[in-house]
Amino acid sequence: MFSFRRGAACCAPTIVSPLMLHAILERLRRPLDIEERTDCANTSVIGGLDRWMIGEIERALELIHNGEITIEAEFRFGRLNTIWNRYATDEIGERHASLHETARLLDELQTLANDEPRRGEASPRPVAASPQANIEYSNHAPTQAFEENESQSESDSKTQDPKPKTQAAPCALDSDITYLKGIGPKRAQTLAKLGLRTVYDLLYHFPARYEDRRVVRPIGSLEAGEKDSVCATVLAEAQTRRIAMGRGGQRQLTRVRVGDASGRMDLQWWNQPFREKQFTVGMQLFIYGKVTEFGGILQMDSPEFEIMGEDDGLQVGRIVPVYPMTEGLYQSAIRRAISGALDRCADAVEDPIPSSTREALNLPDLPWCLRQIHFPDDVNDEKERARLRLVFEELFLLQVALQQKKIAAHTEEIGIRHVVPDEEIKAFLATLPFKLTGAQKRVMNEIRKDLKSPRPMNRLLHGDVGSGKTIVAAYALWTAFATGYQGALLAPTQILAEQHYTTLKRVLEPLGVEVVLLEGSLRAAQKRRVQADIAEGRAHVVIGTHAIIQEAIEFHKLSVCVVDEQHRFGVMQRAALAQKGANGLRPDVLVMTATPIPRTMALTIYGDLDVSVLDELPPGRQPIKTVKIKPQSRERAYKYVLAEVKKGRQAYVVCPLVEESEKLAQLKAATALAEELRATFLHDLRVGLIHGQMDVSERDEQMDLFREGMRDVLVSTTVIEVGVDVPNATIMLIEDAERFGLSQLHQLRGRVGRGTHASMCVLVGDPKTDEGRARLQVMTKTQDGFEIAEHDLHLRGPGEFYGTRQSGMPDFRLANIIRDVDIIQQARDAALEIVLADPHLEWQEHRVLKDALRRFWGDKLSLVQVS
Repeated sequence: MFSFRRGAACCAPTIVSPLMLHAILERLRRPLDIEERTDCANTSVIGGLDRWMIGEIERALELIHNGEITIEAEFRFGRLNTIWNRYATDEIGERHASLHETARLLDELQTLANDEPRRGEASPRPVAASPQANIEYSNHAPTQAFEENESQSESDSKTQDPKPKTQAAPCALDSDITYLKGIGPKRAQTLAKLGLRTVYDLLYHFPARYEDRRVVRPIGSLEAGEKDSVCATVLAEAQTRRIAMGRGGQRQLTRVRVGDASGRMDLQWWNQPFREKQFTVGMQLFIYGKVTEFGGILQMDSPEFEIMGEDDGLQVGRIVPVYPMTEGLYQSAIRRAISGALDRCADAVEDPIPSSTREALNLPDLPWCLRQIHFPDDVNDEKERARLRLVFEELFLLQVALQQKKIAAHTEEIGIRHVVPDEEIKAFLATLPFKLTGAQKRVMNEIRKDLKSPRPMNRLLHGDVGSGKTIVAAYALWTAFATGYQGALLAPTQILAEQHYTTLKRVLEPLGVEVVLLEGSLRAAQKRRVQADIAEGRAHVVIGTHAIIQEAIEFHKLSVCVVDEQHRFGVMQRAALAQKGANGLRPDVLVMTATPIPRTMALTIYGDLDVSVLDELPPGRQPIKTVKIKPQSRERAYKYVLAEVKKGRQAYVVCPLVEESEKLAQLKAATALAEELRATFLHDLRVGLIHGQMDVSERDEQMDLFREGMRDVLVSTTVIEVGVDVPNATIMLIEDAERFGLSQLHQLRGRVGRGTHASMCVLVGDPKTDEGRARLQVMTKTQDGFEIAEHDLHLRGPGEFYGTRQSGMPDFRLANIIRDVDIIQQARDAALEIVLADPHLEWQEHRVLKDALRRFWGDKLSLVQVS
């Protein structure tokens, strides 16, 4: 149960009406989705959504004053009132943030409604909001300060979860958090919403940011326009009065006067009359906010504040941690829980990093680091030293598991040996219609060594657009055929699978290799025939999408697997293909990507793989000039297209990106653009059209017409992103280019510049965000795919780049693979040294490390197959 801090006035029990609260919340939710879909135009309700929401919120506040809704809802409704009073004047981006904040607050109110006590029971009362410096709208819950009665909590925990009076026993990291003083079953249930169930979870739940509350300014020294912290006393009762606004409207202003020995100041809130009940004369406050001045009086509008209480040592006068939150949990509560865990258990934590590694790298002690990361002495040197050591720990635990997997694959797993005489390989290379680059020869030699080995190949092949990955894949698949086995290529989309089928059929069928395409769209009879060919060995190379990893698909003798655009597949999908190996043996696996991988990603996400890089383009590839233009200059861009066509060249025009799920919209967008160009800028040209919703035969027919020069311009969706090679095409014009990612823009640009003629990529767009502008700027500055990949990683972050959520990697709490690249290399070297000496971590000194791996990786540990 809750009680008030010192100085708070008591109040009579409030009548509870959860059904009424449910009805209000449902009404407030209804227009939010419509408003989001209309790009926050404030038109989802006639007369303005903001006015409608304010009216509904004010009715809810009136019910509060009538005693018909629990007072816990006051703060949240007041927050909603603040949001919607400024909504009409907000920028579009701020409006989107306000919608998300509104939805979150409504979720919290829903939780309150679900957890209401029986009608007529006393309800707890909120008294203040925690001071959150520079508070932002986010997924974190607002930190209004409900002060828990510690003596009551301890009493409850004694009756519900008895504990011995002495706590001298060692503290195990896997202990349930109810082991700690002051955390009973109810608090533990709330903490579990954040995944905090054990002492380890608490100690490693790191702050999202910090607030420096060490410097508290006297009111007399405050200056308007600055954000400051103040400790002050409530001097008079809060008052609310109505202020006349324009056009006959009114707003309520609640104001409370506070002061210290140096001066006086007003705290004020608009349309939040419930604030009156939160203050009593003599109450001591810690206040944080932006200072303004009106009529010679200093003010703070909507400040964050906290009532000074028994746990001031954690909340004020120091650098205060601000944690990721969830509904029903408040900063003061989680600070107390983590402080208790540190006091009780920090010194008992065993360091997972072996002492030899700690000494070699001069790493500080783990207990000190845990204390400094949560409650630092300063926000620079000490906190940063602690952070770097904990970052190293995370990356070290990542690398130990990856190196275990890599070493096990090289020394323990049994694969299939593919030995092909040199004469046969030379004969294969002689059939190719072009000369290999030095990089292709190097990578093929690396793959040949892997395939000859009795250990399964685990190799990642990445390179820039047009670097020749497909022919390398063809070599690996041909090797399987040449040694009496089957090969398979897994592609993420039907279109890419079809393109690979066309290319590999052209290269391999003259050598006697039967190439088949297996896709989900095949008719039942066709699918049965293809499945039979695969199972009986008549199909030598199988190309397909997810269909080839279904249980119903059985291979005769599968020995080589190629996974293209591998970042689009999860770990389990790749594993499913690998499990179809001949005689139960693990096949050789080559995973490919057309997007160059930043060094940091290669060291982390793909740390268990051998890496091959195609860093050389075939001879004759022309540099591609890239320009960006505003939409109002489109006509000038299409005049250039006309000029190139008159020279005998061809052009691509890519229509605006549409979400993959909106297939009908995608079709309409491509069709509309083609019709517009035929009627306007390109009316004298032969304009073709392809999109993802066409029948395969129709799409192939259009592509063939373009390849043969029977179409001057090809309007397309992103189906031409990879695999399309028309040397005569010299123009790539991308409409609404800011809607595409860097990687996709680079792939599309790579469709031109494949012949002997100078080529150009035109980016038509008017980006409204810094990220959108940065993407187009990068594209105009460089054609280096590796450099672009680094920019892409910085812009999107590691969570989005390369689908790391599907990669089977554990979540990082502190490490940032962009910022901490040097530590990644250190951790990799240290991990490799340990795993080479003790592959299964059987030594006694590695016992703690083995336990730490289990905690850090959780259920994902099995995906890296650590023995």
